[in-house]
Amino acid sequence: MHTSYYWIGYFQANARQKRVNWTIAPTITQDEIAAILPSLQAWQLGETSEGEHLIAASIKYAYRIGDPDYVDAVGLFIKEEQKHGNNLGRYIDKIGQKRVKKDWGDTLFRKVRYMNTSMEIWTLAVIVVESTAQIFYQALKDATQCRLLKDICTDILIDEAPHITFQTERLAIIFEGKSNFAKSWRKVAYKHFFHATSLLVWHAHKKLFIAGGVTFDMYVKKMQYKYKKTIQAITAAPANHKTMIFNYGN
Repeated sequence: MHTSYYWIGYFQANARQKRVNWTIAPTITQDEIAAILPSLQAWQLGETSEGEHLIAASIKYAYRIGDPDYVDAVGLFIKEEQKHGNNLGRYIDKIGQKRVKKDWGDTLFRKVRYMNTSMEIWTLAVIVVESTAQIFYQALKDATQCRLLKDICTDILIDEAPHITFQTERLAIIFEGKSNFAKSWRKVAYKHFFHATSLLVWHAHKKLFIAGGVTFDMYVKKMQYKYKKTIQAITAAPANHKTMIFNYGN
C-alpha cells in the first residue's frame, strides 16, 4: 500500500515524461475519422474537467482521516487527466475538426458528480471509468494507422494503470474501515454500479469499440475481469494490500 506522499512523487515525476512527438503530422483517413470522431470528441470533453467537486470531496475526507497529502495527490491526478484532454484536443485541432462543448454521457456524469460528496462513491466511479478507458484507448489506438494518434493513446494507456492502482488502494482503505455488514452489501452495490456504468460506456461508444476490434462479448469479458481484479484488491486482507501495485492489464 502506497502513501499519499508516494503518489505525489509519482505524479510529479510522471508529469515530466514527454511521450508524444508533436512534430509528427497526423495521417488519419476520412474513414477513420468517421468511425472514431464522435467518441474522440466526447472523451476529450470528459478528460478536461476541472475536478472541483472531487477536490472538495478529497479535502473533506483527508481532513477527517488526517492525511492532507491526499488532497495534493488527487490534484496531481486531476492534472494528469487534464493532460489527456489537452492532448486529445490538440489532436482534434490538428486534423481540422471541432471540439464539442456538450455530450450526453459527460453531462450525465457531471450531474452525478455535482450531487456527490462521498469519497467512496467518487473513488469507485473513477475506478470504473478508468477501467473502461483502458479498453477505449486501446480500441482507439487499434482503429487507426495514424502514428500521432497512436502515440497519444499509448501515453494515456501508460498513465491509466497507475491511476487505477491509486484509486483502488484508496477504496481498499475506505472499505477496510467498514463493518462486516456494510462490507457485505457494498460488494453487491459495487458490482451493480461497475457493470451498469460499463454498459453505459459501451452504448455511448460502441462504434469506436467495434472499429478497434472490440465486440460486445469481448468488452463484457474484459470488464468482468477488471471487476474481479478490483474487488479482489479492495477486499484483500490489509497485510496483502501492499501487493496490488500496477496489476491491472488490458
